[in-house]
Amino acid sequence: MKITINWGILAPGRIAHKFAHDLKLVSGARLLAVGSRSLQRARDFAGEYGAPHAFGSYEALLDCPDLDVIYIASPHTGHFEHAIMCLERGIAVLCEKPFAMNTAQVQKMVECARTNKVFLMEAMWTRFIPGFEEAVRIAQGGYIGQLRTIRADFGFKANFPPEHRVFNPALGGGSLLDVGIYPVFLATLLWGKPTKIKATAVMSSLGADDSCAMIFEYADNRLAILDCSLLVKTEIEAHIYGETGTLRLHNRFLNPQDLSVSFYEKSSEHFHLPLTGHGYYHEILEVNDCLRNGKTESEKLPLEFSIQLMEVLDWVRREAGIIYPTD
Repeated sequence: MKITINWGILAPGRIAHKFAHDLKLVSGARLLAVGSRSLQRARDFAGEYGAPHAFGSYEALLDCPDLDVIYIASPHTGHFEHAIMCLERGIAVLCEKPFAMNTAQVQKMVECARTNKVFLMEAMWTRFIPGFEEAVRIAQGGYIGQLRTIRADFGFKANFPPEHRVFNPALGGGSLLDVGIYPVFLATLLWGKPTKIKATAVMSSLGADDSCAMIFEYADNRLAILDCSLLVKTEIEAHIYGETGTLRLHNRFLNPQDLSVSFYEKSSEHFHLPLTGHGYYHEILEVNDCLRNGKTESEKLPLEFSIQLMEVLDWVRREAGIIYPTD
C-alpha cells in the first residue's frame, strides 16, 4: 500500500490556496507539483506550500513524474477539458464543483474515468465535513421522524469588479453553479431527483443569474425550498423539518460545526463538531483512502450521484432560463 500520496494542483487560484493549506495537515500526503498558465504564479504558489515542482502550463504538469492525483481548481468551464486531459493520461482526478457545465460533459468524464480505470471524484467537500455527515445521519436515521420539508439558502454580496468570473456566463458565472449548488446538493443527497421543479432567476445585464429561487417537489408531498444569490447576504443555513422535530444546520450549512435539533414534544439538543483546517482536509482524506485501496470512485460520493446532481442543476436552468455559451 502506498504510504505517501503525491498531489498536483492545476490552476492555483483562491480555493487552491485553501486546499493546499489543508493538504499540509494531512499525514501521508504532499503537494508535489503546481501547474498554472503563468510560470511565475506556479513558482510563487509552489514556494509558499513547499511543492518541489512548478510548471507554466497545465499540459506540462501532467508530465511530472510520480503524480498520483491532480486537484482541478480552474474556472467552471475548464473542468471538463482539464479532467479529460488528466484521465486520459491515467492520472486520478479530484475536480472542483460544479463537476462540469452540463450533464453531457459529466457523463463523458465518468465514461473516460471508467474506460481508463482511473479514480475520479467531484470535490464536493461538504459531503465529508464531520458536522454535515452527522446531519445526514440524523436526518436519515429517523431522529426527527419522517422528513417533510427542506429549506436551504446561500447568498452573499459579491463585491467583485464586473469582469470577475462570478459574473461572466462564459466562465459559468452566476449564483446557481457558484453557490446554489450547495442547497441543491443537500436536497438531492437526502431525497434524490425531484418529480417536479419550479425555478426562477434574476438575470444581470451580463447574462448571468444574480439570484435564483427553486422549489423541488417530491413524492408524499415533500418539498425542498431553496435559494441562492450574489446580491445579498443570507443566513446560509439549512432547516430539515421532520414530523417530530427540526434539524438546523447553522451558518454555514455547507461546512457546519454546529447543529441543533428542536423537538416538538421534548427538550432541544445541540451538537458541536469541529472541522479541520478550512474543511478541505476531510475530502483529501477520502481521496487518499480511495487511492490506497485501489478504488476508482468514492462510495460516499459516487459518480452516479454527480451525474444526478448535474441533471437536477440542468433542470433548474431550463426552468429558470439560465443559459451558458457551452449549451
